[in-house]
Amino acid sequence: MALRHAVLAALLEGEASGYQLSKRFDVSVANFWSASPQQLYRELERLEADRLLRSRLIEQRRRPNKRVFTITAAGRRELYDFTARAAKPAAIRDDLAVKLQAVDVGDRDAVMEAFAIRLEQARGKLALYERLREDLLQGRTEDDYLQAAERIGPYLTLMGGRMYEQQNLRWCEAVLDGLKARMRRDRGGVRP
Repeated sequence: MALRHAVLAALLEGEASGYQLSKRFDVSVANFWSASPQQLYRELERLEADRLLRSRLIEQRRRPNKRVFTITAAGRRELYDFTARAAKPAAIRDDLAVKLQAVDVGDRDAVMEAFAIRLEQARGKLALYERLREDLLQGRTEDDYLQAAERIGPYLTLMGGRMYEQQNLRWCEAVLDGLKARMRRDRGGVRP
């Protein structure tokens, strides 16, 4: 998936400035795609040049003027075509997994610290995703929401993000438990 499709999908939520789009990425699109603000601004320029979105200038009195972007009909067609193509299989590329693979010859304490940090990050993301979920549901059940909501894509991707972080949390806990058990074994002088 190209960043362009993630940007176009984020603009389905409505008109946004680059700054607003960056914040939108932080709270909704981030559960499946990440991008720096600089990447977003460059992609917005390309999308506008390709006429997949349009911008308009909003003049402001006490702050710099800002441009806001809206997806065009061509942008919607691009998303339609994108959804019609077969998806590439996901591939995990995780530096922390490589460090774990090499932990037997590496700095075990540093790897454990990295997993403790990842564990806290997963907890933080889960808490954010839970707040977003409650905001979307607005007291409704999931079934009621899925039946009545105008758009269900944001909710379903949020669910994927939640499940990913739940699994990430379980993995971090299992790794930390395994590394601690190995350290206890090593301190006890027990060798395989």
